[in-house]
Amino acid sequence: MSVAEAAPDYEIGTHDDRAFLGHPKGLGYLGFTEGCERFSYYSMQTLLVLYMVNYLLKPGRMEHVVGLQWMQAHVYHGIGGQPLASAIFGTYTALVYLTPIFGGIIADKWLGRNKTLIVGGVLMAIGHFLMAIQPAFLLALLALLLGVGAFKGNIATQVGALYGPNDLRRAMAFQIFYIFINVSVIVAPLVSGTLGQKVGWHYGFGCAGVVMVIGLLIYLYGRRYLPLEELAAPSDEPKLREPLSRGDWMCVIYLIILIPVLAVSLLTNQEIFNAYLTWGDQHFDLTLLNNTSSWLITVDATVSFAMLVAVAAFWKWWSINHREPDEISKMIIGSVFTIAGGLALFMAALTQPAGGKISLAWPMVFEVCNSIGFAHVLPISLALFSKISPKQITSTVIGLYYLSFFIANAVVGYVGGLYSSLPTTTFWLIHVASAAFGLVAFVIFKIAIGKRMQSTPEDQAAALS
Repeated sequence: MSVAEAAPDYEIGTHDDRAFLGHPKGLGYLGFTEGCERFSYYSMQTLLVLYMVNYLLKPGRMEHVVGLQWMQAHVYHGIGGQPLASAIFGTYTALVYLTPIFGGIIADKWLGRNKTLIVGGVLMAIGHFLMAIQPAFLLALLALLLGVGAFKGNIATQVGALYGPNDLRRAMAFQIFYIFINVSVIVAPLVSGTLGQKVGWHYGFGCAGVVMVIGLLIYLYGRRYLPLEELAAPSDEPKLREPLSRGDWMCVIYLIILIPVLAVSLLTNQEIFNAYLTWGDQHFDLTLLNNTSSWLITVDATVSFAMLVAVAAFWKWWSINHREPDEISKMIIGSVFTIAGGLALFMAALTQPAGGKISLAWPMVFEVCNSIGFAHVLPISLALFSKISPKQITSTVIGLYYLSFFIANAVVGYVGGLYSSLPTTTFWLIHVASAAFGLVAFVIFKIAIGKRMQSTPEDQAAALS
């Protein structure tokens, strides 16, 4: 029996529609574009805390950064050193996930997702190149914030637009999309991280800018394989102008409720680029990693990539003879693994020899468990948002999805600052508690409104009529 026969709602595409690993050719171009963008972003994210702690925030240097002393005094209340670096990092990474909301609104109402994405890519490239100019540090961060905001939500929206509402390939498409991301996270620390730490910080940032330009060129070439924008199609204009129905609003409400829950559940994963990296730099035995702490990000990305592939293969195998769990159920499973990962970090801190270094054994247990959790939460939740968001405001709703990362990174900026003042065991137990909160909340969602969240806006409207 074919998939189409087993699932009558499955939408059969043309031969061209399956030209890339059984998916539309456009998915390949979007994947490579996102891969370049994520290389540049994670190059920046890998180097940022280390750059500030080990170079920029040292006396005699930070005074030359335009506006930094004012921000230290009025925004960060006079803190310095590692806590200031953690706070700046938290603010930057939080705002990175707030600006996609505005990028989605701009795309939905004015420029369209193609033009908005291109503007975002240009701004990101400019931001990376500005990082080579030390006094322009804050201006570079601003350009990167605006660029990611215009870029991030609009490329994810285009992935969803490649598939019809009942196309069963959608969830797998977002897992493939995340595989591109993880490959980039593997390569970025090896290239930009090594350049930054071993050759010069500005070489690492400059490399990120060059790759961002390459990504833009790939996108421009591949636009012919992407769906036409709805705003450009006169026949679709009346549809876009239709007001949201009651069913549409119900779907939006469900997704908004889910945002803070996702934020709390993401705390451990987002800490990897903040206090975890600082902790590893100071206390891990990094002999196997060339004594280069930024390579910890490559380890994380490599394991994440392997677990994404393994989890996708497992559920494909499982679905042959069993019913595959829905999105919320998979997120519950992911939370269990995230809790296990946090407990591994607690054990690493608890068993650290006095005056000695931590073996990479416990961090590797953390990486495996956390990456399995990641594979069950991040791509699955993004697919869920893409699936049930109203078509009139898809870019905006995908932008709202990234609000969960904004909240998570804002909390990480605060919690990461506690690393220097709390016992390390207590510090990681806080993260275990956040994952446990996510687990309980997802279970409540599953019991209360799980069935409703699996429906489309049209189903919601029918149920309410």
